[in-house]
Amino acid sequence: MRGPARLAGLRTRLVVAFVLVALVSAVTATTLAYRESRTAVLQRKQDAVRTELRNRVEQAAADFDVPADEVSLTRFATGIADGLGDGAVVVAQYRSLTASSDASADRSRITPALREAVRTRNRMSFQRVDWHGSPYLVVGTPVTFDGAAPSGLDVFAVTSLRAELEDTAGVIDAVRDGIVPVVLLAALLALLAAGTVLRPVRELERTTRRHAEGDLTSRARVRGRDELADLARDVNRTASALEASVAELRAQDARGKRFVADVSHELRTPLAAMTMVSTVLDEDAATLPPDAAHAARTVSEETARLTRLVDDLMEMSRFDSGAARLDLTDTDLAEAVRATLSLRGWTDRVHVQLTYDTWALVDRRRVDVIVANLVGNALRHGAEPVTVTLDTDPAGDRVTIEVADRGPGLPPESLAHVFDRFYKADTARTRSEGSGLGTAIALENARLHGGTVDAANRPDGGAVFTLRLPRRPTRERTR
Repeated sequence: MRGPARLAGLRTRLVVAFVLVALVSAVTATTLAYRESRTAVLQRKQDAVRTELRNRVEQAAADFDVPADEVSLTRFATGIADGLGDGAVVVAQYRSLTASSDASADRSRITPALREAVRTRNRMSFQRVDWHGSPYLVVGTPVTFDGAAPSGLDVFAVTSLRAELEDTAGVIDAVRDGIVPVVLLAALLALLAAGTVLRPVRELERTTRRHAEGDLTSRARVRGRDELADLARDVNRTASALEASVAELRAQDARGKRFVADVSHELRTPLAAMTMVSTVLDEDAATLPPDAAHAARTVSEETARLTRLVDDLMEMSRFDSGAARLDLTDTDLAEAVRATLSLRGWTDRVHVQLTYDTWALVDRRRVDVIVANLVGNALRHGAEPVTVTLDTDPAGDRVTIEVADRGPGLPPESLAHVFDRFYKADTARTRSEGSGLGTAIALENARLHGGTVDAANRPDGGAVFTLRLPRRPTRERTR
C-alpha cells in the first residue's frame, strides 16, 4: 500500500508541478521566440527587398524610354534583377508586353491580386506566397518618370524566403534542444525544494503517529519562522496539553481504584460481623413477630448483596493491581458448566447443549465465575428459555461457550458499553438487580485466560454472549 500512496504523495506532486511549469514556460518561450524572430527576420527581408527594388527601379528608369519593346523591357528587368541578389526574378510589364530577367521562371508566383493592387493603388505592394512548398516574397511597384503620372510600366520582384525561414527554424531547434536540460534542472530543483518542505512535514507525521500510538512525550523539532514552524509549535503545545490531561486522568483513575480497593478492604471486617448477626436473625425469623421477621430477612438479604458487591469490587481491584493469578488445571468444561448451573439451582431453568470431551487447561473457579455471571445476567434481564451451548472450533484449539436468551435483546447503543463497569442498559433498573460489574468481571477473567467475551443480538430475538477460551495456553497469563 505504501507504493501507490508514495506515487500520489506530496513530493511527487511537487516535482510534477515544477516540471509542468518548466515545460509550459519553455514551450511558451519557444513559441514566442519563434514568432518574434520569424516576424523580425521576414520584416527585415521585406524592408530590404522593397528598398533595394525601389532604388534599382529609380536607377533603371532614368535610362529607360517609353514606349518600350520586348528587348528593351527584358534588358530593363535584367538590370534590376542583377542588384537584388542571387535567385531573384524580376518581371516587367508594360501594357500588353511582359518580360522577365529569367525566361524560364514561373510567373504564376505573381498573383492577379497583387497585379491588381499595384495597378489600382499606384504604389508599391507586396505579398508572401507559397509555391510548390517553398515560401517567396513578391513585391510590385509602378514606375513613374520624373514624378509624373504612372507610365503604365509595372515591375515585380520575386525573391525566396527559404533562407530566412531556415534561420528562424534554427531558433526552434536550439530552444527545443534546451528544453530537456531545463526540465531536468526543474525536476532537480523540485526535488530539493520538496525535500526542504517535506522534511518538517515528515517529522510532524512521525510525531503525530507516535502521539496516536500513545507516546505523548514525543515533540516535533521547530525550524525557522514559517507556517510549518508554527504548525510544529501548535502540535507540541497540543501534545503537552494532552500529556498533562492524560497524566491527570490516570492519576485520578489510580486514586479512584485505590479508594475502591481501600474501602472494599475496610468493609470486609464489619461485613463479616454483620453477616454473622444477619444469619442468626434470619434463622430466628420464624419465631419473631411478622414485622420483625420481615426486617430480619431484609437485613439478611441486603447484607448478602452488600457482601457480593464488596467481593466484586475486591476482585476488580485485583485485576487493576495485577494481582490476579490463574490456577490452571485440566478441566472438563461440560462437567464444569453443569456444576455451575447445579450449584445455583439453575438446572431446570437453563437448557444445555454440551459437547463432551471438551477438556481445557483453565482456572476452574474463574470459568465458574464467567459462566455464572453470563447465565445470571441472561436470567435476570432476558427471558427464558436460556440456552448454554458448549462447542469447539473447527481447528480444535479453542472452546466456545454461548449463553443466549429469548428476551428483547440489547439496545444498539448498549452493545458498545455492555462490558463497562457499573453500566446498566436500563437506567430505570433498581439497585437490587445487580451492581453492573458482572459482565466486566467475566471479561477480565476471560482475558486472563487469553480469551474473549463478545455480546450481540440474535437475529430471531434475544441477546447472546459468547465466551472463547484457548484449550491449551502456552503460558500462564498474568495481569
